[in-house]
Amino acid sequence: MVTARPQAIELLVHYAQSHRDRRNILTHLVGVPMIVLALAVLLSRPAFVLGGLVLSPAWLALLPLALWYLTRGALLLGLAVSASLALLVLLAHGLPAGGVGPRLAWGLGLFALGWSLQFIGHYYEGRKPAFLDDLGALAVGPMFVALEMLSPLRPFRALAGEIERRAGPPVLRNLAHPA
Repeated sequence: MVTARPQAIELLVHYAQSHRDRRNILTHLVGVPMIVLALAVLLSRPAFVLGGLVLSPAWLALLPLALWYLTRGALLLGLAVSASLALLVLLAHGLPAGGVGPRLAWGLGLFALGWSLQFIGHYYEGRKPAFLDDLGALAVGPMFVALEMLSPLRPFRALAGEIERRAGPPVLRNLAHPA
């Protein structure tokens, strides 16, 4: 069972309240990791070696973000999100071979495609993206996606159930009747 202080629950409930349409959730399951990968690609250079470790701005950006996830009160979820983001950063360092042009093409292409998916999802939701009112939602998005993907697993069921209880169940919004 995942124990969570109210901060993790409050952040996830607030985010989930503007992400209840199943199609919107699905676009986020693809689009949010795509955006994170895009940012990691764009921040993957310059890379330098320090003490045998290859560091880049992407890794340096990940560190405070991982600490933030780990201190929201759902440690297991924080570990899962941090590990997922680390895998995306690792992947990003392998993607753009051949210099600045390919790196920019990958990074900007993935970024544009990821955000396009987000806006398509919010069309189905009938609501604007949460980050337009709260920039912190940009950090909560990967946590929400990780919980959505991990919710069938026993350690995450209780947290996912509490978020759904407070935010409401996922639905398919009838597009013929505006929200």
